[in-house]
Amino acid sequence: MDFSTAKQLFDDNQIKKLASSKSGMRFLKLRSLSRKEYMEHLIRKHSLQINETNSRKWLEILYNSNLKVEDIDSTITELYEIERITRKEQEDQLQNELYKIQSIAWGGLHYGNLEKSIVDQYIKTVKTFSDLDKAIEGQIHQSMRSYVIASWYNHCTSIIIEDIFKDHPKVVPAIGLIKKIDFFLNDKPYDLKVTFLPEGYIKEERKSLGLPSELSQLKKMSFELGVVYDSTMTRESVILPDLWKKLGDHPDRKASELLQELQSTRKRILTSTIEQPAKLATWLYENQGDRRFDASNRMFLILVNESRYFDSWELKRAKSLIAESVNSYLDKSENGGGFKINFTYEGNKYRAEADMIFVISN
Repeated sequence: MDFSTAKQLFDDNQIKKLASSKSGMRFLKLRSLSRKEYMEHLIRKHSLQINETNSRKWLEILYNSNLKVEDIDSTITELYEIERITRKEQEDQLQNELYKIQSIAWGGLHYGNLEKSIVDQYIKTVKTFSDLDKAIEGQIHQSMRSYVIASWYNHCTSIIIEDIFKDHPKVVPAIGLIKKIDFFLNDKPYDLKVTFLPEGYIKEERKSLGLPSELSQLKKMSFELGVVYDSTMTRESVILPDLWKKLGDHPDRKASELLQELQSTRKRILTSTIEQPAKLATWLYENQGDRRFDASNRMFLILVNESRYFDSWELKRAKSLIAESVNSYLDKSENGGGFKINFTYEGNKYRAEADMIFVISN
């Protein structure tokens, strides 16, 4: 594959096609070194003669050079370790700060679409300045605070988790900004996705088992026991944990028996999913958001708190627990690794390659 073809595939977002060949992988790894200071380090380290002074042309020159892939990998690792020093020094303190957060809520502002949320909820609906002023001081201020805290938590924990993967000897980090690639494992590029066992997936799995939804059972029991909840709440992701908690605090044995039954089924679904991870991977590809859709290779890290499912977000800061699961998995990973899946998105069929690691706390 010549350089122009590789560059065109990259520009066209054909990462998977690039990764299917050795020359394509060479391009991707060099592309992660495309910052001028990175390429200068690579050139000096391996005593390369580059007569071109325009650094924008260096990527093509390096691609066509006799530079070995092993040399590219070692340079990436060396640069990563240099950058990692500062983060290591700050990591313990940062983790301590993360544990000060008691709850995560987006405050009604949709993640990744902050401006649209404010426009739809306030700009287009509020009719007087006095009402707008009150909203800014009250609702918007509190919502913005919640949004910023949640975003900060996700950003910081994502960096810590990425470093756990990148610190492993089998992993070659993607140190520069390169779309849809966080690292290379067994000479395959992966985009890391940290998530939880999705409520939508659990709902579909219950349906396949011939069971009603958890929400319908919780609402039925709440009505029977006279448990009151805010009927204005429309989002299932809000109502479900609310009713679960209220019934968990109810003294009637029927409430505890229902929750035990729901918990038992979740355990059954989790066990089945761990045994057949491709099923969940397919669901995650098919239910991704339109704005971030792609079929690139993904490494899914699934965090599950078995005793408190709705607090699984807390596990994102559980560095030691995550490191134990990730390192154990990567130590055993074979050259093949992962699994291939076929999925459908908006009527179109796609093929993807993924891998999945579970971090379970009980």
